[in-house]
Formats: sequence, C-alpha cells, structure tokens
Amino acid sequence: MNYENVAVSVSQLNNYIKDKIASDENLNNVFVKGEISNFKNHYTGHMYFTLKDENSLIKCIMFKTYAQRLDFMPKDGMKVFVAGGVSVFERDGVYQIYVKAMQEDGIGLLYKKYEELKQRLEQEGYFKEEHKQKIPQMPKTIGVLTSQTGSVIRDIINVSTRRNPNVHIRLFPVPVQGEGASKKIAEGIKFMNKNKLADVLILARGGGSLEDLWPFNEEIVANAIYNSEIPIISAVGHETDFSISDFVADLRAPTPSAAAELAVPDIYEIKQKINSYQNRLRLTLIKKVEIMKLRYEKCLSSRVFKEPFRDINDNYIKIDNHIKRLENVIKNKQKEEKTKYIELISKLDTLSPLKTLIRGYSIIEQDSKIIKSVKDLKTGDKINIKLVDGNKEAKVL
Repeated sequence: MNYENVAVSVSQLNNYIKDKIASDENLNNVFVKGEISNFKNHYTGHMYFTLKDENSLIKCIMFKTYAQRLDFMPKDGMKVFVAGGVSVFERDGVYQIYVKAMQEDGIGLLYKKYEELKQRLEQEGYFKEEHKQKIPQMPKTIGVLTSQTGSVIRDIINVSTRRNPNVHIRLFPVPVQGEGASKKIAEGIKFMNKNKLADVLILARGGGSLEDLWPFNEEIVANAIYNSEIPIISAVGHETDFSISDFVADLRAPTPSAAAELAVPDIYEIKQKINSYQNRLRLTLIKKVEIMKLRYEKCLSSRVFKEPFRDINDNYIKIDNHIKRLENVIKNKQKEEKTKYIELISKLDTLSPLKTLIRGYSIIEQDSKIIKSVKDLKTGDKINIKLVDGNKEAKVL
C-alpha cells in the first residue's frame, strides 16, 4: 500500500480539527467556571492562564482588547466565570478557550472585604512601624501556631533545630482554615501571651486560595496580633500572598521555613562570630600592651627618670640669676636716686637763707614774721635780728 498518497500532514490534521471545533456552535460560545492557575500578565497586555477544577484543566488566553475591559486583576487561586470560544492553536496542536469576558465567582466579595478591612486597620494605625516590636536575638522558646499535621510544623522544627539544637519549639495547634479557625487562632495568641509561653511567636500555614487563607484576614486575628506582648512573625501562604496578619505582625516572612530562620539565629554562625571577636580582642590587647610597654620604656629612658633633680637644679640656677638681676636693678636704682638726692640737696643748700646770712646779711623779724619793708615798722617797735651766729633783740628809733 502506498502510504504517501493517503497520509496527511500534522498541519492538515490540526487544521481539520480546528475546522471541526469551529463548526460546533456549542464550542463557539462557552461559559465555564473554574479556578485560575499559572496566571501570566504578558507585557503585550495579553493574559495567559489555566482554568482548572478538581479533575481537569484547560488553557485559556485573553487578548488585550478584552483584558483591558476587566475591573479587577486576575490572580492564581481566584475562582471565575469565563465566556468565549474554544479553538485550536494549530502550531502546538493545543485547544484552548479564547476568553472574551471574565467575572469573579464570589471571591470578589472576599477581596472587597479584605481591602476594606486593610484600609480601615491602616487608618487606625495597626500597620505603623513604631508599634512593631523587635524580634529577640537569642530566643529560648519559639511558639508556633499552626496545624499539628502537615509539612509546615515539620519545616519549622527542622530549620529551627538545625540552626540551634538547644532552641525549644512549643506548638499550639490551631485550625488554619475553615469556619471558626480565626477564633481559635486569636485564642491561641492570647493564651500564649497570658501564660508567657514563648519569647517569639510564629503564625504559619502553607499556601492556598484566598478562601483558604481567609482566617488570617479576620479582624479578630488582627486585634490579637496587635495586642500581643510577644513579638509575632507572620508566615502565611506563599511569598506572593499577603494577608492582614502579615501587615499587623511585627515581622513578615515569605514562608514558614523563612520564619524559622528569622526567629532562630544560626548558633554556628554566632560561635564563629564570637571566636572572631575573641581573636580580634586578643590581638587588640596584645597590641595595646606593646604600645604601653613602649611608652613605659620611653618614660624610663627619659631625662626626668635618669636625672630627677636636674630640672630642680636648673630652676635653682634660674632663680639665682633672677635674684642677681634683681639686686643689680635695685643697686642701680638706689645709685640713680642717691645722685638725684645729692643734686637736690645742693640746689636746696644754694637757696638756703643761711647761705645768705654767711655773706653778711641778716633777717629782721617781728612776731616771727619777716619784715620786708620799712613801711612795716614804726618807731618803738621791738624787732628780732637774726644773724649768722645768733639772734639779737632791738628797738626801732
């Protein structure tokens, strides 16, 4: 048999299937509900994602023309209704839904409630940095609020004990999803605080849809975290998931394992740091002792220690020199003053009336007053004549 004449190409087969699907009116207009996964918002504006349920999945594409009409941003885990048509992408041989419209399947109400509570708590100061407590550097007991089954608690225990075998993990089992979970979580936080059962608390659960994570978006949990005296690390969902508890907590971790790393310091790194500090301190002390020794030796070799009285003797010499200079100054001053004194005595002696009397002059006094004119006398007045060798009384005739 000549297969060359009967075989069709892959492109022909895919094109045939595409035509068959295109001719089916039921596939041209489909209305499907499911959960979004592997969502990608392409830079071109087109949206690529997978729509799945419990048993199956189908690829979807929503071109920019339709995507820009959406009043919300799709996200992994979001349940939606999509309307569009099924067609085949011939190159890959893949059939997919070409979505023309999308509507949230009830989850939009949860998002709205989430945003309203987040905005209100932010306005009331629940997220402010000044209210957040510091995580203790060396906690002895780590309190964990999560499900007692599952990988979360095992991951936290493994990471914590690997980083510090001496740390004590105290689990307070709580439901992490479903009705009544938020109340149990809040009660667990209050119980740990009331009995002071831990140095730091880790609030943790694995990833999930918004509905699964909803207990951590309840106001009762936010209040318990905000009023906790024990610092709390929130590790809810995956790295891209943010819950109200993440914003209120003192520290947010992208995963439960990361929370354990943030809460428990690596004891081996700390030992290395301590050893490094000890070596640095030892070297610093050795260097300090060497410097002090050099200073000590320098002091001992200085002239002050070798000849302690030399400076004193030098100062004695300086004092003696100052005394001699002072004595010379005083003697010169006395000599100058004596010369001036003799000159003044000579001048005074020259002006003395006794000198005048020696030359033959006399002084006439009346009642101890010197008579300078004959007009000052009258006949019969008694006068005193002072001569060089004495006094004589006389009478004016």
